[in-house]
Amino acid sequence: MGTTSGDGSQRAWRAMGNRIGGPGSLAGKRALVIGASSGIGLATAEALLADGAQLLICARDGGRLEAAADQLRKAVPAAKDTLEARTCDGMEPDQVRAAIAQAGGDTGLDIAVCVPGGGSFSPVLGYDDAAFSADIDLNVRPVFLMIKYAGLSMVKRGGGSIVVVSSTASILSSPFLAAYCAAKAACDQLVKVAADEVGQYGVRINAVRPGLTRTGATGGMFETPEILNAFLEQQPLDKPGESEDIARAIRFLAGDESEWITGQCLTVDGGHTIRKFPWLEGVARGVVGEDVFGRIERGEAD
Repeated sequence: MGTTSGDGSQRAWRAMGNRIGGPGSLAGKRALVIGASSGIGLATAEALLADGAQLLICARDGGRLEAAADQLRKAVPAAKDTLEARTCDGMEPDQVRAAIAQAGGDTGLDIAVCVPGGGSFSPVLGYDDAAFSADIDLNVRPVFLMIKYAGLSMVKRGGGSIVVVSSTASILSSPFLAAYCAAKAACDQLVKVAADEVGQYGVRINAVRPGLTRTGATGGMFETPEILNAFLEQQPLDKPGESEDIARAIRFLAGDESEWITGQCLTVDGGHTIRKFPWLEGVARGVVGEDVFGRIERGEAD
């Protein structure tokens, strides 16, 4: 552990303070966010734009993507000159490569953010075989493709920062979310191994693990008091997560102020992982149906 003291320490902290966030702190940086049409991705895009990045936002749905771009231009007026949008499916290698090439332009890519996936409720013994594999792929494949192709672009440039969105489900037992938990744990390990390999080229890779955060995908949980309260009971900070809470963490890991951080998974969850994941069997039964639980109790395969 390196240390400084006296006036030297004060000078170091003042110099660092001049580089932490704020308008213009990402000026000259070329950035990409895949999964930017709503929620955490959209909030992250706004944070990057507000600090001056040249940004390409991507998502699968072109209509929602254009609506997000319009929203960002209103929120960050200067974005009319620094924002582009491109339809891209993070599961498709050719589309990811094309997006990275566009975002990097002639100078190369500095920042890449991937907001992948989703999950479905099901008991382990009742999970459809193909659906299990699909949930794993939905969460892991976009992270792999981003790391691979953005990483290659950044090696050519001489460095850069990749940030992926994981989940507290990667480290907590989250009953009835087995595929999602397994996939996010895989993402965490992929981040660590890849960061270990590419650090020698000046490329940093980190993840952010959100707790329950209000997005389009989780809106139903926020609108159901018993579910929301079950989560809040497991949080020392009695506040539901918002997309902006996660975006601020991503912005930190994307910029030079975190230049000595790589291979890490930053948990942003109101302290939820200090405790435990709530038991949501009622949700799972509502999603998969009572017949699935009945077959499990009888020891029958589907």
